[in-house]
Amino acid sequence: MKALAARRHDRRAPVLLLLLALLVTGGLYAVLAPTSADAASAPASATDVDTGQKLFQANCATCHGAGASGTDSAPSLIGVGAAAVDFQVGTGRMPMQATGPQAPAKPVQFDDEQIAQLAAYVASLGGGPSIPTADQVDPTQGDAANGMAIFRTNCAMCHNAVGAGGALSQGKFAPSLLETSPTHLYEAMLTGPQSMPVFNDANITPEEKRDIIAYIAEQDQPAPGGLDLGSLGPVSEGLWAWVVGMGLLIGAAVWIGAKSS
Repeated sequence: MKALAARRHDRRAPVLLLLLALLVTGGLYAVLAPTSADAASAPASATDVDTGQKLFQANCATCHGAGASGTDSAPSLIGVGAAAVDFQVGTGRMPMQATGPQAPAKPVQFDDEQIAQLAAYVASLGGGPSIPTADQVDPTQGDAANGMAIFRTNCAMCHNAVGAGGALSQGKFAPSLLETSPTHLYEAMLTGPQSMPVFNDANITPEEKRDIIAYIAEQDQPAPGGLDLGSLGPVSEGLWAWVVGMGLLIGAAVWIGAKSS
C-alpha cells in the first residue's frame, strides 16, 4: 500500500496529467472545431488547374516565381488557398501595376472563369481557405444587429464605424467596404490581406462573418439624418461645424462693423 501511495504522489504525476489534458483538448478541438469554407467547395477539375497554371505563368510568375514559391519582390503563394486568389485578383489588386505601401483595388483584368482557374491552380499547391459558398455570404440570412456589435469590436478602429474606410500609418489605408461584394468581404476576413489581421473561424465564426456582411449591407441605405458627410465621423462633422460656424460669426462681425460705420 505504501508503494502504491508513493506512486500516486510522484512529482512527475502533475506533468503527466497536464500532458494528457492537453492531448485530450487538442483531439477534441480537432474533432469539434467549426469547419471552414474548405470543406464546402467542390474540388476543381484537372483542366481548371492546368489552365490556371498557364494563366499564372503568363501573368503572375514574374513576381511570384515559376512555382509560386515567391521572390524578393513578392511572397510565396503556396498554402494561401483559393480564397486569397479570388479576393486579390477578383478586386483587381493583383496583378499590381506598381509597387507601393499596399495594392489598391482597380479594374479587374480577368473574367470570372479565369479567376476561378487561377484560384484552382494556387489551391492545388497546398492547403488554405477556399472560396465561400453562396449561403455563407448571404446577407439576408445574417443578423445585422449582432454584426454591428462584432464589427465595431473588431473592425471599426480601421474601417470606420460604418465601413467607410480610414487612414493607417506609412501610407497605408483601410479601404471603404460599402462597395465590396459579400464574397470578397468574407474572403478578406478569412485571409487577412495586406495590413488586415486574419479572422479565422475560431476568432469569428462563419455565422458571425455573415452577420458582419449583413451589417455592411445595411449601410447601403439613404442616411436617415440627411447629409452624411461621407460617414467619416467627428472629423468631417467637426470641420463642417468649424467652417459654417466660424463663417457665420465672421459674416456677422463684418455686417455689424459695416452697419456701425
